Amino acid sequence: MSKYELQNETHKTSGVTFEESEQALQLQPCLYERLGKEAGIEELSTLFYDRIFPDDDPVMKHIFSSSTRAEAIENQYYFFVQTFGGPHLYQQKKGKYTRLVGRHANYTSIGHSAAERWVHHMTLAMEDHEILRNDEVAKQALKKYFQYTAHYIVVASEYMRPDQVRQY
Repeated sequence: MSKYELQNETHKTSGVTFEESEQALQLQPCLYERLGKEAGIEELSTLFYDRIFPDDDPVMKHIFSSSTRAEAIENQYYFFVQTFGGPHLYQQKKGKYTRLVGRHANYTSIGHSAAERWVHHMTLAMEDHEILRNDEVAKQALKKYFQYTAHYIVVASEYMRPDQVRQY
């Protein structure tokens, strides 16, 4: 399946186009700056995982069972810092490619309902984030980015070859 077909399928399931999701990464100043650099991104990741780890949903428990809360916060923090315009912390820790789909492909239970639950928790975290609650432009851009990305992971994982799956 071509990347355009994956983007079209993701649009169908997420309601967000690839181009709409990418607007978050083109904001000026960049999200890294708008969120408060490292401290603000750490706050967002912490607020998010403060919701994820107590979630009793069996799918969510399974997805996050292979890491501690601290490890999950750190991984997301590194990814967000790099993705949103800051230093390449994720690349330093995990290697050159972010490969979100490959890194999540081992979790066969990730489906569209899990993607929606993930987005729900992230939306609540953004509402509680000290800076984001006052930056409607960044918050709306991030909602589209997260909505699209969560569903893209699901759509793309359905078409992965075994050699594209990250082995832990």
